[in-house]
Amino acid sequence: MTVVQPGGTLGILGGGQLGRMTAMAAAAMGYRVHVFDPDVDAPAAQVAALHTAAPYDDLDAVKAFARSVDVVTFEFENVPVLTAEACEAAVPVRPSPQVLHVAQHRLREKQAMVGLGLPVTGFRAVNTLAELQSALAALGVPAILKTAASGYDGKGQQRINAEADAAAAWDAIGRQPAVLEAFVPFQQEISVIGARTASGEVALYAPFGNRHAHHILDVSVSPAALPYAVAQDACEIAYGALNGLDVVGLLCVEMFVLENGEVLVNEVAPRPHNSGHLTLDAHHTSQFEQHVRAVCGLPLGPVEQHTPGAAMANLMGDLWAGGTPNWTAALQSHPGVHLHLYGKSEPRPGRKMGHLTATAAGPDLAERLAREARTALTQTTSARSVVG
Repeated sequence: MTVVQPGGTLGILGGGQLGRMTAMAAAAMGYRVHVFDPDVDAPAAQVAALHTAAPYDDLDAVKAFARSVDVVTFEFENVPVLTAEACEAAVPVRPSPQVLHVAQHRLREKQAMVGLGLPVTGFRAVNTLAELQSALAALGVPAILKTAASGYDGKGQQRINAEADAAAAWDAIGRQPAVLEAFVPFQQEISVIGARTASGEVALYAPFGNRHAHHILDVSVSPAALPYAVAQDACEIAYGALNGLDVVGLLCVEMFVLENGEVLVNEVAPRPHNSGHLTLDAHHTSQFEQHVRAVCGLPLGPVEQHTPGAAMANLMGDLWAGGTPNWTAALQSHPGVHLHLYGKSEPRPGRKMGHLTATAAGPDLAERLAREARTALTQTTSARSVVG
């Protein structure tokens, strides 16, 4: 096993907010960070020591990038597998390109979970309208049609409420390879984030409870409101996925909890995850530090939460519609609330610009504080700044 000691260089494919917070954690531990992202002003590039701004299919630039680092990781699943494989020819890539290949395609992902004996929602592969109609007959309605590739934050998804809606849904996703999933009447959505080293050491955070708005994660709460047995089942599923996929690094397993307590896998993400942002202020080791530890071959850190309750509220570009958010109002009157912005210059509706975390005496109180602080951002005061 290759161990990259502090002082070495970590390469990150992708320069978004997950890469930014990973780079900050790595720098705090003494690593240099080299980011590869086409955007010259990528959020991660703003805090990294080095930045290669080139397309992911520029394999000459990719190979030069790989030669300049000691280990490579990625911060989102849409990095081309060929790019990761080009890096792997020079240095370790963690998680591996094979894990990336599985995670960036919903059908391969579902099939992998089934192969590992992990519970998933009913699904069918769909490549034509006729296959979609056949799948609807088998799974029933309502059902969710999802593109097999390049879907995130609700993109590339259509709910089908009647079999007669099949053609319209097929057109809406661009008539591309897809997966039809049976609709699950779940009680709540949760996620378990775990880390695994090349030597097989595993550490799991307790499950987070997730609330969505417009198919995008809105608020996460820790600990999730779950019976002990259900939380244990969720952690066992995450453990099985980490080991079964041979992940080196971080893996988030998103799950549905049904009314009867059954837990089903929804999706997996082999990287830091939006629901784990609250670990920055509520846990002994943040998910970003944990990812760096795992990728670099260091011992994993403790995952215990050092506050009874914690919550994270996403800050979407919609909050800038009336001008610069009122940061003073949000932070001054809400103790235990912390602001994290991602360095994105253009706020757009539906775009993740940052998040708030709140710590409190319990998860319900933390969630209330996070939501109230976010609401306060839109308060108008005469002293409100005009500078973002």
